[in-house]
Amino acid sequence: MPASAPASDASSLTSDERRRIAVIVNPNATTTSPRLRDLVLHALSHRYDVEPLDTRAPLHATELARQAAADGVDAVVTLGGDGTVNEATNGLVGTGVPLVPLPGGATNVFHRMIGMPGDIVDATEHVLTLADAWAPRPVDVGRIGTRWFTFAAGVGLDASVVARVDQHPRLKARFGPWYYAASAVGTFTRRYVVGPPRLRLELPDGRVLEGATAIFQNAPEFTFFGGRPVRMLQGEGLTTGHVSGAVLRHTRPTVMPGVVLRALVTPLDLGGHRAVDAAPAITSATLRSADERPLPVQVDGDAIGELTGDLPIGVRPGGLLVVA
Repeated sequence: MPASAPASDASSLTSDERRRIAVIVNPNATTTSPRLRDLVLHALSHRYDVEPLDTRAPLHATELARQAAADGVDAVVTLGGDGTVNEATNGLVGTGVPLVPLPGGATNVFHRMIGMPGDIVDATEHVLTLADAWAPRPVDVGRIGTRWFTFAAGVGLDASVVARVDQHPRLKARFGPWYYAASAVGTFTRRYVVGPPRLRLELPDGRVLEGATAIFQNAPEFTFFGGRPVRMLQGEGLTTGHVSGAVLRHTRPTVMPGVVLRALVTPLDLGGHRAVDAAPAITSATLRSADERPLPVQVDGDAIGELTGDLPIGVRPGGLLVVA
């Protein structure tokens, strides 16, 4: 099956045929172990022809997913967290080969959004039942620079916090959202109280929003704090055909309590904060540095470095197929 062809549906298989799935495993994911990997692969092999693929470096999952799609698999399954999902997504967008994410990370935001059970045993059993109810569905993917994202991206403070957390995977695994919170306080006081990087978001209608931090959502939630959804911006979803953005104009300590409150209290919207400029329903925009300093960027909770030059912001409606 060519990479651009749609994945086969349940009716296209005879009773003795099995779907081919590539299972991309991130052995360094927070809740993944060699024993868990083997158990999941063994269970899936009861209903599918399974090709296990372990990642060995950053962005390897993108390469593996792209090659699996070109080889004609019926689906790519990921065992890892949101970072593994993001990398696989970047190899699958536009191929017609669906993604089936199994939870193996600390937060598993995208898994929750598309209805995948949060427990790995329950999720594996669920994927086994999908063999008889195969129904790929399209979801939108956002874009920042050259990277696609499934639910959220951040530039500035948010990305700096993620980068710091990623440097300490053991603390991330042990303390979860509380380590993120502690890292946010430390990063804010050291890098964003005085002289933070400045950015500029240029919109198609001519508006220019300048500030210290920008966020973009392609889904209802920006992330989760434990079991609590963090909804920065209201009215976004995986099938709206656009992304929503917001720019925090400054990072003075007096504004941060209100920002945190609006993130954690669902009826509130970050765009309504006095220090925030909202940019709803974006289909295209350009983000760039306003002071020539590199901008820290994160996609789907993974830091991808400090980037320079123009960063296109956009969306590909229905660009990814998922089965869940």
